[in-house]
Amino acid sequence: MCKFVQVIYNPNLGLYANLDYISDIQKCYSRYAKYLQDDFMHFENDVYSFLAHTYPFFWAILTRDDEFMGFVLLDNFIGNDNCLYSAELTTCFNRQAWGDFTKYCAKIFLKKCFDELGLSKIKAQVYPDNFRTKMLLKSAGFEYETTLKAETLRKGKPQDLDVYALYRTYYYKTR
Repeated sequence: MCKFVQVIYNPNLGLYANLDYISDIQKCYSRYAKYLQDDFMHFENDVYSFLAHTYPFFWAILTRDDEFMGFVLLDNFIGNDNCLYSAELTTCFNRQAWGDFTKYCAKIFLKKCFDELGLSKIKAQVYPDNFRTKMLLKSAGFEYETTLKAETLRKGKPQDLDVYALYRTYYYKTR
């Protein structure tokens, strides 16, 4: 039903892979930038710097028929090369993917994070007005942890961020 294709862009190492999804990633990011960035992060016009920043933890989300549906990335890792403990999840889906497809993708991707990357905790920081993402996180087993008051600036104004988390022990206990 869905697959995750790693998108690699690291000019310093001369690594490039699956860059044929660049225009789709750009469109998706631009459409939902208000939920993806604060006043300090501006990748909207430079998708390559966005990909370089998230290397090697950026995946295009495709249907079984290779139709682009969105992207997912991990960043802000805690740990080291020997042991990754936690990471922050960011995801963005095209409108036609909303609903059952996103729930299925979340299930598959979280299993990948715990099984392949060995993460113990996955967290997400969400703007309070991003109700779709909060609903998706809750349906995937994430729990609300806290609200970071005035954590960043958005359009020049202090902005709260809600923090959700999913722990490996909870994920495997409920599956």
